[in-house]
Amino acid sequence: MKMKLIQRTNIESALKQNRESTYEEHKANLSNFIDSLSINTINNFDLNKLSKSRIYHIDHIKKVSIDYRLRFLDIKYFKNKLPIEALKQIKKLEKKHKTKLSEFKIMAPSVLFRLEKKDDPLLFVPLGNEYYYLIYKWGNDLHPFRKALMWPFKNIWNLLLAVLALSWVFTELTPLSLFTKNQNDSSYWMLLFFMFKAIASIVLYFGFALGKNFNPAIWDNRYNKA
Repeated sequence: MKMKLIQRTNIESALKQNRESTYEEHKANLSNFIDSLSINTINNFDLNKLSKSRIYHIDHIKKVSIDYRLRFLDIKYFKNKLPIEALKQIKKLEKKHKTKLSEFKIMAPSVLFRLEKKDDPLLFVPLGNEYYYLIYKWGNDLHPFRKALMWPFKNIWNLLLAVLALSWVFTELTPLSLFTKNQNDSSYWMLLFFMFKAIASIVLYFGFALGKNFNPAIWDNRYNKA
């Protein structure tokens, strides 16, 4: 019997799930957005011809970007080339809506804004009122454990809990007999405190050395040191 491989995370699906968690509110806001006659539209879309399932509010994009440690930046910072299919989708939309699209945004891992690597970029174009239209997604899906692996970097408390958990694991794996003949509770807690200090020091050193920051601070940050 063959074991099923762990499925990779499709970031478009993650976006849809996040939107569905607040579906009624999103539906009402989207309805007001489309029906409004005084809307400040950036790209001249015929809103009645847009697919509502591809419209996302900035809050949905921000939430998923923070959860998966992604960037949401202007296309000029994206170092890779757009695939032919993405360009075709842009031309198709422009022809359908009789307009010229501009101010494109890309949602992707940080490395794709610096290096030539394939992953899971999503191409958006702004509609106005903090809504974005998803034009095309390409590349490979994200690693299935990316959200869990990026959880410690959401805020300082998550990072402290992760360091504490890792310290406990190393403490459990380390024989107390290597450090003391008196293997009691006091010795155990001393070893745990030592492990915590050592791992926390390493995390802080590399965090400052590499100029890293927490997910909420970098999702729309265009600088490398973030």
